[in-house]
Parts: sequence; C-alpha cells; structure tokens
Amino acid sequence: MIYVIPNLWRLSRVVSTFARTGALKKVLEEVEAPSRLVVPLKAFGAIVSPFGAKGNPSLPPVARAVNALGPAYIKFGQIMSTRADIIGPELARDMRHLQDKLPDFSMAEARRAIRDDLDKDADELFETFDPPIAAASIAQVHPAITKDTGEKVAVKILRPGVEKQFRKDIRAFYMCAWVLERIAPNADRLRPRAVVDHFNGVVTAEMDLRLEASAASEFYDNVADDPAFQVPEVVWHMSGRRVMTATWMEGVSLSDQDALIAAGHDLPKLADRLIQTFLFQALRDGYWHADMHQGNLKVAANGDILAVDFGIMGRIDKLTRRYYAEILLGFLRRDYRRVAEVHFEAGYVPRDKSVDAFAQALRAVGEPIFGRDAKGISIARLLSHLFEVTERFGMQTQTQLILLQRSMVVVEGVARTLSPDSNIYESARPVVEDWIKDNLGPRAIARESQAALKTLSRIGPRLPELAERLVVAAERQQDETPEPDDPPSRWPYVVVGAIAGAAITMILSG
Repeated sequence: MIYVIPNLWRLSRVVSTFARTGALKKVLEEVEAPSRLVVPLKAFGAIVSPFGAKGNPSLPPVARAVNALGPAYIKFGQIMSTRADIIGPELARDMRHLQDKLPDFSMAEARRAIRDDLDKDADELFETFDPPIAAASIAQVHPAITKDTGEKVAVKILRPGVEKQFRKDIRAFYMCAWVLERIAPNADRLRPRAVVDHFNGVVTAEMDLRLEASAASEFYDNVADDPAFQVPEVVWHMSGRRVMTATWMEGVSLSDQDALIAAGHDLPKLADRLIQTFLFQALRDGYWHADMHQGNLKVAANGDILAVDFGIMGRIDKLTRRYYAEILLGFLRRDYRRVAEVHFEAGYVPRDKSVDAFAQALRAVGEPIFGRDAKGISIARLLSHLFEVTERFGMQTQTQLILLQRSMVVVEGVARTLSPDSNIYESARPVVEDWIKDNLGPRAIARESQAALKTLSRIGPRLPELAERLVVAAERQQDETPEPDDPPSRWPYVVVGAIAGAAITMILSG
C-alpha cells in the first residue's frame, strides 16, 4: 500500500499525457468507445492535460504519448502495432514508430556503458563505432567493426536508467491488477496479478543482456540447420550485463514493404514462412522468438528471414506442446469434440463442466473462421467470443501459455501487414499435422517404447530389492493401523459439537 498514491498519480498521468498529446481523442475515435465512457474521459482529460508529458513532437499523437510514458507502455504499444484488425490501420501505422525509431541516447553515454560494463574503452575494442541505427524501448543498436577480426558487428546497449523507470511502471500495473481483482466479479479467473508477474519476469530478464546473449546462443544452436531462417552469433568477449555484441545481419526491414517489393521478394510467401517458422520452432523445440514484430525482423537478399533482439524468448514443456498442437489441429480439422476433450485432459476446464456443452461452444468460436475470406475474419470479435466462452466454463488464465498466445497474435499481425489475405490457420496446418505425425503417431510410440525399455533395463537388476522394500513398508503400515474394534476415542468431538450447537441455538433464538 506504500505505493498507492504514487501509482494513482501515474495512472492519472497516463490520461493527462494522452490528453495533452491529442492521443486520447484519436484513440476514442478509432476504437469507437461507448458514449458513456467518452464524455467522462474527455472531461477528466481536459482537467488534467496540463500535467501530462509533452512527448516527442516528431512522433504521431498516440506513439508520442506512449513513448513519453516509459518502457513498459512502449512494449504494449509495440504489440498493438501489429494488430490493425483490432485498433485500426491508422493507429497501427502510428504505433510502428515505437519499434525501432525512438529517440536515441548520446554517443558519450553509449561509450560510458561499454567502459563500465566491459572494462575497456570502445576504441580498444572497435576499429569504428558508429551512431545508432535503431533505438527501441529498452536499448539501442550501434554498428561497429571489431579490431581483432575486422568483422562487422551489432552492439546493443541498454538505455541509461531504464531499469528504474520500468520498476515504477510495473508498480502501476500491479495496482491496476489489484483494483481489477476487487471491482471485477470474474477477476479471479483472469488472474491479473499472475499475468503482471509473468510480464514483469519476462521484461526484467530482457534488461540483463547476459541473459539475452545466452538466449541468442541457445536459439542459434536450435535453428542452425533450419531453412530460410537465420539468427546472429554472439560475440561473448564483447558482451556483458548492459552491452551485447553479435554478428551483423544484413537485410531489408520487414516494415519497409516498398523496399521488399523492389528487391523482388514475394510478400505472401514471406507471410506464410513467418507463421510456419514460428510454429515449427515452438512445437519442435518448445523455445521460440517471442517478440517477432517488424522492428526485429529483416529479409536477406536470398529471401531468408533474419531475426534479431532475443530479450523475450518463449519456452513450454513437451506435454504443454502436445496439448497445444492437439487443440490447434482440432480447430484446423473442425473436430471440436476433440478440442474440448484436450482442454479437460489438460485440466484447463473444471471437470464438473460438460464436455459436450464446451464442444458446442467451441464450434461457435471456430466455425466463423472456416469457409470465409481471411479479410472477413475479425480477430477482435473472435477473441471477444472466446473470452465469453471461457468465462462461462470457468477456465482460468493459463500463465504458461500467455507468451505463446501473445506471440501468435504478434506473428499473425505481422503476416497480415505483408499479406492482408494471410490466414494463420491455413498456413499452420502442414506444420501442426507433421508435428502430430512425428510425436503422436506410430513412430513416436516406437520411440517412447524404446526409451521405456532402456529405463527398465537400467533398473531391472534392482526390481527384486524394490519389490521387497514395498512389501516391508506395506506390512509396517498395517501393523501401525488401529484394529477396527478399538477405534480412537471420539468424545472430544462430541463435546465440541454440543457446545457449538448450543451456541448456534442461542444466537438464532435471539
């Protein structure tokens, strides 16, 4: 509670900043907010607007407001920049300025960070160290040429003071979650504090570049043989907590569609490849790039997709991958009964609910997807309908799937910017079916049986000893169990029950 007053001030500052920059009016118009909310929000915004941040006048209103509010808000804006189907094309275009076109910090501060983190001056490490070519919410990237190898590299450096600013922002998010749990009747099911915990952990890890370097290295090993997809290699002796150096990736930004077309790239093919690559890595490895917006993706001259920035990576275990693949395949095959059964097997839906009723509700969610042009599908309406269904059946938010769900939203959004007709479900079908075949089919059963036999062969010689221990333990437990004709005394419970009954009788009688 010590942070309540500062957090209330921060939340009011959000409204005041949006009002001062003109973003509040634009957002209310774009999202067609209900009239009962528009009037009080505009009135409150007019009162508090003088206290809002001015932001960078060179940015569009909404991007200007979000940028002025700090890194946590910028991260949210980056996600929404890929969702033109939800926030509208104009707002989505404005939000793309948050991906890699933010104001940079000075070269002097960048050099100071290198010296403090690597115990060497930039001039000792690099033949050339150039101004930043991309500045995002948490860090910026400088091109450089190394002295020892003459190789071109990308040097990522954290923004000064970003950790402190993020801690302030996340406290306000926790307060929002706390308020939501008390005023929203179904907030327990959404687990808002668990969601904020998850977001906090992910972005906190992103602000330690040693962890990002480790993630990039693991990801590099996983995808080394993947077709049409590349990631940079970490230069470890030039990396630390606030500085990370990796090999340079030359390509056209995925956000520059004119340049992609001029270079002869097939945009619909790129959209399909992006979706399939993401699903392939998530299902095969359970480890994927979880921040695949346009600012983190390039296209090489040969058409390969190049990924950078590994601050946010997703990971799920094999059992969760199996549930996820079966649910997705069930939707693809329109087998809603199987989708419902998997939800119950995974424990996502309380067992006192009806499988048949849940399957029927899922059909209402899935059927609008099929047999229609991708342009006719409203993801916003689909998500709204799915929320209503899960609420009715008591599903709790699955925190282990939050990042995977968010990644799917971002990847589909990017694919839609490349090709408006892109349909994540049709692109996903071959990847999911192949994974199911390899992991749930006859070959998978043979592999698992072989693994089980190996395990049995290792413990086989000890089976007699283990069996004997079980028999001894069972006999000991039987000896310690009271005989049925000598039950433990129950008189204390009788006395307590009598006293409680008398007290209740007195209260009811007045």
